[in-house]
Amino acid sequence: MTSSAKYLAVRALLTAAGLAISVLATAQTVPAPAPPLAAATVEPERIILNLTGDPQHEMAITWRSAAGSAAGKVQFAVSEPGPNFVSRTTEVLAKTEALTLDVQEQAGFQATYNSVVLTGLNPATRYVYRVGDGTHWSEWFQFSTAGAPGDKFTFIYLGDAQNNVKEHWSRVLREALREDGKASFMLHAGDLINRHASDREWGEWFSAGGFIHAQTPSIMTPGNHEYGRPIDDTGARLSPQWRAQYTLPENGPEGRAKLKETAFYVDYQGVRVISVDAPLLHGDDAERAAQVAWLDKILADNPNTWTVISLHFPLYSSEPDRDNPRVREALKPLIDKYKVDLLLQGHDHGYARGAAPTARSKQHPKDDATVYVVSVAGPKMYAVSDLAWADRKASQSQLFQVLTVEGKSLSYKAFTANGELYDAFSLTKDAKGRKTRKDLKPATPELWTPGKKPAKNGDLSQ
Repeated sequence: MTSSAKYLAVRALLTAAGLAISVLATAQTVPAPAPPLAAATVEPERIILNLTGDPQHEMAITWRSAAGSAAGKVQFAVSEPGPNFVSRTTEVLAKTEALTLDVQEQAGFQATYNSVVLTGLNPATRYVYRVGDGTHWSEWFQFSTAGAPGDKFTFIYLGDAQNNVKEHWSRVLREALREDGKASFMLHAGDLINRHASDREWGEWFSAGGFIHAQTPSIMTPGNHEYGRPIDDTGARLSPQWRAQYTLPENGPEGRAKLKETAFYVDYQGVRVISVDAPLLHGDDAERAAQVAWLDKILADNPNTWTVISLHFPLYSSEPDRDNPRVREALKPLIDKYKVDLLLQGHDHGYARGAAPTARSKQHPKDDATVYVVSVAGPKMYAVSDLAWADRKASQSQLFQVLTVEGKSLSYKAFTANGELYDAFSLTKDAKGRKTRKDLKPATPELWTPGKKPAKNGDLSQ
């Protein structure tokens, strides 16, 4: 073979090898097809407890099973030291619905959803229960009913889970359980998942919580990611799974179907916890007016010592280029008028805690001013401003919060995902209801780095 022929042969081999590498590289950049959507199972799955409007005497239980499953049942009894409770159980039928849902991954997805509200329960009592259809049963779980107003209790507050929920949010939730395994309930401040109709993402949320959801009751307020777009007066679309998979109080604004199980309140041992549907408050004028009128009514007629509002869009943003003036304009007058104690919020994917000025005190807020908190539990992070109103802030940090209430005392602690105390304060009330606020944050440096994320002001789509 001549040198010229050898050159051409080598060149052909190199060209072929290059093409093969190019094809391989191209093939590697093509995303693998998504796995088929898993069907609901014959075994009870996605079991969750929710508080009702009467947590002393009731508990709501919801779960999912396979399409075509038999009617659901709950067996329950007062808990005992040993297994003999099984001979003293009461069995009740569930409300069982065979639903066909257009979820993101599949139009016409079918599953059976079951819900029961146990009624006539004894206050401050430990119960044991299981769910199933008479053939397929879950394991036995336990829960406790609420006690009397003023009795000591704790609850856990969590900001947005939203992204990589099973991978990253699970760590925070489980660390919260390690910190306070006897919390009375968990409060989720919206954006539990990222895509409102994704059944895989809802599956991640339930998987990340596992048995925690079945033993510690939850209440949750919707965020913008629980709604399909657009979130405006053309009609927002709540996740098709929301009302199927949760059984939440139905004591919101009367006659407003859109606000069913999204705007509600729970009175728990001297604390009124109120869920405000922030997306509809922001984007739907009719639902906005209905919520404002309803909120005025339940704040005026409130026998509890403490008042906590949970909503997704913060009245005071922690992110440099976000603001929610419509939400603030709607709620701030009522918050100031009725001296709401605490707002627990999400959406901004950072942490900030402080007391904003009231209409009567435009300068430094007084001790009895409302405390505003923004927090994030998931891994998605935004920049956090150097906020004049915040006594403590953090960026690039996942957190959970534990609140303890006893009579006229309320304590708040925020912990990082690795279990370290990051922020704390306490509130106490005198006989006339006037508050004293004490800052108890640790002396550790703030986990905050100056930064700015380009975004449109008030962009609620993120």
